[in-house]
Amino acid sequence: MTFNLGEYQDPAAIQRVLHGAKTIAIVGLSPKELRSSYFVGYYLQRHGYEVIPVNPRETEILGEKSYPSLTEIPKKVDIVDVFRAPDAVPGIAREAARIGAGTLWTQFGVISEEGAKIAEAGGLTVIMDRCLKVEHARYIGRMHWLGFNTHRITSVRSGLQ
Repeated sequence: MTFNLGEYQDPAAIQRVLHGAKTIAIVGLSPKELRSSYFVGYYLQRHGYEVIPVNPRETEILGEKSYPSLTEIPKKVDIVDVFRAPDAVPGIAREAARIGAGTLWTQFGVISEEGAKIAEAGGLTVIMDRCLKVEHARYIGRMHWLGFNTHRITSVRSGLQ
């Protein structure tokens, strides 16, 4: 049987996760402002989420204490957002299940069949190969006002025909 990535990109599941989450642990969050993980974390903070950095090389990112691993976070985590290489996902999925996180979310290009199976077996919802910031903007932020879900983006001021 082949790996069906589409089952981990369901719009209804994405919306349910986004609307139900308050706390997001970002594994691989960088302190460098030009990195995508930093921008995603900054965006999520600005939109009311509590962002918890997980990076063993840092003590603080985005004004928040950084933890070396998920298991050291002292509070409930709704989403574990992964900015690491695909081969790191199975271990992260095990930790996410161990702490009782609600969702394992992997960013664009971070695809791991093994990690998805581990997370699902641990009771987590899995969203894979999707950007949390983009999906938030699509379903909750202002992007949805512009017809982003029409699968057509245009600069024509008269709008879509």
